[in-house]
Amino acid sequence: MSSRLEEKPGRGFALITTSAVSTQTGAAVGSFAFGTLGPLGVVAVRQIAAAIALCSIARPPLRSFTASQWRAVALLAFFFAAMNAALYTALDRIGLGMAVTIEFLGPLAVAIWSSRRGRDICAAGLALLGVILLTRPSPTTDFLGIGIALIAAVCWAGYILTNRVVGQRIQGVQGTAAATVLSSLGMLPVLAAIVWQVQPPVEAYLFAAVAGLLSTAVPYAFDLIVLRRISPLIFGVGMSLNPLFAAIIGLILLAEQLPLIAWGGILLVVLSNGLTLTGTRSAAGAAPHVKMLRGRWRRSSRAIT
Repeated sequence: MSSRLEEKPGRGFALITTSAVSTQTGAAVGSFAFGTLGPLGVVAVRQIAAAIALCSIARPPLRSFTASQWRAVALLAFFFAAMNAALYTALDRIGLGMAVTIEFLGPLAVAIWSSRRGRDICAAGLALLGVILLTRPSPTTDFLGIGIALIAAVCWAGYILTNRVVGQRIQGVQGTAAATVLSSLGMLPVLAAIVWQVQPPVEAYLFAAVAGLLSTAVPYAFDLIVLRRISPLIFGVGMSLNPLFAAIIGLILLAEQLPLIAWGGILLVVLSNGLTLTGTRSAAGAAPHVKMLRGRWRRSSRAIT
């Protein structure tokens, strides 16, 4: 799969698209359980479901992981839990389309940081303009919800960089599976408290479990495969399709209405994606080599190919 992605970037882009559709559909389904489980309860159940699904496929040899591998996995587990908790909390307050659009600032920051071409900086600026149109302030703006979505954006940026390191250090999706196990264990006390106090109905667990499969297991596995051969720049701006799919799925499944100017902002984000992906071959070698040593990020001058 990796060599094919390297030879034909379009296949990698198809995986990114499938990942985006799966993620936003799962988020919408998971929101159906907010009334009883709450956002944090949904995140806990979806992480457990994802851990079971990924571990049954990957069967990670946890006892054989080195200290270096465990450091990367532990950091990825943190980003898993924090990103999802922040996103679902923001989704409950400001809606799917708005929350995902603000969260996209994380991958956008990765794209700008990784860029080596003026063309990509212009594309990232175009995407940023689209985000501004979508999130323009108004008297009824939920600034707390926006702030929580910004936390999700920071975590998403960390997820992109950390997942790439995990993919380099651990074979297949074993690192991703191990990270979901750690993140689900960390969320267990939260779930236990919610179940003890609320005693949610069975359907709430089902909605959250489906969210785990669609928004965690499928996209995380796809992202890991793609990040091995596609630069963080291409991945980051390519993920700009998420606001588009979030708005469409939010409209269809959650009846969330967006004004015309917001759809214009989405169009700008998608156009920036197309601008960056033209000439992917030159962009693919533009990403910096990222290493995590002794708990700190360091950049070297050698590019990943």
